[in-house]
Amino acid sequence: MLELARSRPATLGGERLVCIDGPAGSGKTTLAGRVAALADAPVVHLDDLYDGWDGLPRVGEQLATLLLPLARGEAGRYRRHDWDTGGWAETVVVAPAPLLVLEGVGAGSAAYAALATVLVWVEAPPALRLARGLGRDGHDAEPHWRRWTVAEAAHFAADRTRERADLLVDGTGHRAPVRLG
Repeated sequence: MLELARSRPATLGGERLVCIDGPAGSGKTTLAGRVAALADAPVVHLDDLYDGWDGLPRVGEQLATLLLPLARGEAGRYRRHDWDTGGWAETVVVAPAPLLVLEGVGAGSAAYAALATVLVWVEAPPALRLARGLGRDGHDAEPHWRRWTVAEAAHFAADRTRERADLLVDGTGHRAPVRLG
């Protein structure tokens, strides 16, 4: 995926943007960490941009303040959501860099597709994704997870995210990535 990103022209000002999207619990964060380490690139986790469990429909507002300035070669910013307090925390400033990794549900939003150099779709079976999520967030979060999966399915259907992806990654690690575009 890094080779693909580097082979394409910059799409985010003078930068390249790798968007790693897919359903919650599919392995996006793990993949983003590996890509960022290999490229010495910053990662923005969309979990920090949602305003809670019902925040997916509004994440585009945060993406605008992050991505549009970067597209002009300026620092982008977003307000970090504090999941423990349920409110907004500090403003995070993201300086332009040769490569930025954006990961999370909605990272490949159609509204910002022109800014993505590479769109990666990560998937895994629903039962595994739920088990991973509950392992991270605790079993009390199950109603939230179930509500979230409905919201993300609606988002993905409207944005046709998987259909627009350049690469398909098996979040179970059983199959090699497949180039789609």
